[in-house]
Amino acid sequence: MKPGTKAIKIEGNGSRRNADVIVAFEYRRYYKFKSRYDESHDTGICFFTSDWTQIVNYPNQHSENLTAKHQATGNNFKPLVRIFKNMRSKLIEDGLIEDGSAPSYYIEGLLYNVPNDRFVGDYRNICLNILKWLYDTTDRSEFVCANEEYYLLRDNSQTCWACADGQNFIDSAIKLWNDW
Repeated sequence: MKPGTKAIKIEGNGSRRNADVIVAFEYRRYYKFKSRYDESHDTGICFFTSDWTQIVNYPNQHSENLTAKHQATGNNFKPLVRIFKNMRSKLIEDGLIEDGSAPSYYIEGLLYNVPNDRFVGDYRNICLNILKWLYDTTDRSEFVCANEEYYLLRDNSQTCWACADGQNFIDSAIKLWNDW
């Protein structure tokens, strides 16, 4: 075992793969609590980083929303997320973005905000449609994470993508596309 900032890394051996384990507990954000039988809340998870910063997330909502988005885009959402994650790898390899500046979670969130009608055509055209839409959409302040519990782009927040990192990823992805 090797503790990290957020997770404990369990080294694989033999047929067992490496695994990152987060020690978490159920978290509830209450909107109303008049009594045990008259309450309203969202359920998520909570864990602490190695410096005791609290992180609250909503993995069930994230998964359900991404599944719905995938279905609403004619099953094109997940393949395009994979394409954008591959673009991220190329951008890191080429030194256009820093490793760790565009986590998968935020890339999924970015594409979650793209309108469903941009996911039409073959993958090349869909990718171009997404990049055009991101280029044309200069006000991204209302973008949400896929769990719809947090905004996607905000500075100084453990649960949001730093605005400069998000902008750099978008600009670099567009540059990669244009220079290809």
